[in-house]
Amino acid sequence: MRVVNIHEAKTHLSRLIDAATKGESFIIARAGKPVVRVSPVCAPEEQHRQRLDFLTGKIQVPDNFDHMGHEEIGVLFDGQA
Repeated sequence: MRVVNIHEAKTHLSRLIDAATKGESFIIARAGKPVVRVSPVCAPEEQHRQRLDFLTGKIQVPDNFDHMGHEEIGVLFDGQA
């Protein structure tokens, strides 16, 4: 990954932003030590958009799901089932 110092980043900010929008990430360093990583905003988030139905067909819910652990939970709360 490309590393640029702060002075270079200030001087060539427009070019660096153009490169980042094309998918090229880079690191800005201060005194040779990495400080921040710059990457395009849309790159990683596009992959994580689907949230609903992502486990469809991969898990099974037991028929007694609504009553699982009912007795144990009753004991924990009131000392009786």
